[in-house]
Amino acid sequence: MKIKVYNLQGKESGEMELSDAVFGVKIKPELVHSVFVAQTNNQREPWADSKSKGEVSGGGKKPWPQKGTGRARHGSIRSPLWKGGGVTFGPKSDRTYKTKINKKVRQSAIKMCLTDKAQGGALYVLENFTFENPKTKLFDSLLKSLPLKQKTFLILTPGKDATVIRMTNNLPKVETLRAEDVNVMGLLNKQAVITSKDGVKKMEEVFGKK
Repeated sequence: MKIKVYNLQGKESGEMELSDAVFGVKIKPELVHSVFVAQTNNQREPWADSKSKGEVSGGGKKPWPQKGTGRARHGSIRSPLWKGGGVTFGPKSDRTYKTKINKKVRQSAIKMCLTDKAQGGALYVLENFTFENPKTKLFDSLLKSLPLKQKTFLILTPGKDATVIRMTNNLPKVETLRAEDVNVMGLLNKQAVITSKDGVKKMEEVFGKK
């Protein structure tokens, strides 16, 4: 499929052919969902932690004699039955939520998300990212001049572009990544993708391999 190309003034300057191997694949929502869940799991950290009966301090002595008091028998105040005692099957900080993602499955999900952006009119291609000055207001002006219908944007640059990163750091609802590092979570969290012709070629080079 073909897509419009814009200059840094936000005006249409031509067209570019997109590879069907990256921007024209069949979309499988269940596969994209599984990769998204795995990616969120891999970012999760187990902060919650509780002490078991063996980890609670105190309670070494039997609280009262086994017989003769008329009360129920107890061996330790560290028992989960007691207030301040241990917790049975509580959360532990050594738990891991890591989920393995097959490389081919992950790349397939990325291509499906890119296809969805391209076919849904949420992919915008610029001639380049060569700005005269690394000013935030210049990039903000570009966003206002482009025919955008979305409100949140993922900027994909061919390789690390310190200038673009500096220009977009203070822009709300804008995230900048290398085109080769694009991922399912980033694509789903932002409504539109803005990249350059070189950025498209980089994604086709990285994700177009069979």
